[in-house]
Parts: sequence; C-alpha cells; structure tokens
Amino acid sequence: MARRENPEINAGSMADIAFLLLIFFLVTTTMDVDSGISKKLAEKPPKDYDPPKIKEKNIFQISINKNNDLFVDGDVLELKDLKSAALKFIDNGGGLGNPLPGEDKGAECDYCEGERNPDSSDHPNKAIISIESDRAAEYGTYVTIQNELLSAYSELRNKLCQKRYGMSFTELEEAYKKTGRKDEELKKKVENIKNSYPQIITDLDSDDK
Repeated sequence: MARRENPEINAGSMADIAFLLLIFFLVTTTMDVDSGISKKLAEKPPKDYDPPKIKEKNIFQISINKNNDLFVDGDVLELKDLKSAALKFIDNGGGLGNPLPGEDKGAECDYCEGERNPDSSDHPNKAIISIESDRAAEYGTYVTIQNELLSAYSELRNKLCQKRYGMSFTELEEAYKKTGRKDEELKKKVENIKNSYPQIITDLDSDDK
C-alpha cells in the first residue's frame, strides 16, 4: 500500500503578512501623549536692567514646602480653596492699573467685581501670582496648583467675554482659530479679554531667595 504524505502548509508569506499587519496597526493606532504645562521661560535681563518696584499687596505669594503643604501670603491654605482665593485677589480692583495698549495712563478696573479692598491688588494687570516651591515638593502638587490658577483666569475671562461679546472666551478663541487666526475683528476681541485679565504667574525656586 502506498504511503500517503501529509500536505505541508506553505508559510513562506506569513512573515510578510505579519509585517504588513504591524505597519497597519502602527499607522492607525492613536497614541496617548502626556502633555506638560506650556510655559515660556523668562529671558535673562540685561545688566543695566532696573526692575520696577512692585507693591507687596499686588503679589499673591504661594509657597509649597517639602511636605507639599500650601501657604498663601504666609498662611496655610487648603488646595480646594486656592481657586477662590486667587479669584478674589485677581478681581479685587482696589486701585489704578497699568496703562493699557494705546493709553497714556492707568485707570480703575470698571469691570472687576471684587471687594475693591485697598489692601489687596489694584488691578488685574498688576496682580502678580508668585509660586515658590521646595525642591523636595512633589511635581504633581505643583501641577495641581497651576491648574487651579489657570482655571481661575479662565473663569474670569469667560465671564467678561460673555458680558462683552455674548460668548465665552473659550468659544471666542475657537472661532478665531477656525479663521486661521486671520480675522482682525476676532483678534482684537481676543486681545481685549487677554489684556483685561493677563495671566501673570511667576515661578521662584526656593534656592533663589
């Protein structure tokens, strides 16, 4: 009786197929990318630079110690209360601001809804938030603090933009982006809101004191 041989499977092209599938999944798969905080580092000032004098009341001093404890103006503050404290400081409007673009002198904040406390910030464009963190502090704490501060600015900008232009600042920026940043009227509106509530956040290393 003749011996029957088992038919062999031609696997010569399997490697090519596997390679093509690998390429396909690499091209079509969405990769999650961690994004950090977008910050522009300050340039080193010239030797003859004379820094402007800043009133202490216009500085919102935040410090983080090595145990990740949060202090604002020397007092302990819970992280959950940081945003409301920042809102109160930025929107206080207790005095005259710096001259706006195209103006010769500063004026009172006619859109601020704060307490106008003379012992707090004079104007949103004078309100400086200073963050000092210990080198041993956790980076996650720093990021959370930044998020709270940016959320405060975002809330103020959205509120003012809604009042002036009938839309949130987020919607205004999105509309401006859709024009390829070419619409001059929308550009002026965006700049108007940004100038009204400029984000002035500085970082101070604990070793810089």
